[in-house]
Amino acid sequence: MSKITDLDLESFRSTVTGEGTVIVDFWASWCGPCRQFAPVFEAAADNREDVTFAKVDIDDNPELASLANVSSVPTLMAFRDGILLHQSAGALPKAQFEQLLDAVEGVDMDEVKAQVAANESAG
Repeated sequence: MSKITDLDLESFRSTVTGEGTVIVDFWASWCGPCRQFAPVFEAAADNREDVTFAKVDIDDNPELASLANVSSVPTLMAFRDGILLHQSAGALPKAQFEQLLDAVEGVDMDEVKAQVAANESAG
């Protein structure tokens, strides 16, 4: 059984700002590519215990989709320790999705946090 969390406006913020890796799939029931991607997403959720997998139904959460600048579905977002590391539109094949997950897991977060801090102090 997949451990995929359904997010709404309230739960989105607390979920993506926490520790660890969170992958969010913005989707819609009428979207063909979303339905094609769903089994890939579910299989990854089953195989990666250390990653939080979440979905946002844009029809149920139009305000959240708008705030997240989601203009097409499916849209994937990858967060790690509260920082957005990746956002892309379109369904990914299994191999590409696995590569994305590996890349997000492999990011040196100390370096990213230092860059974020530098950008905040410069801005």
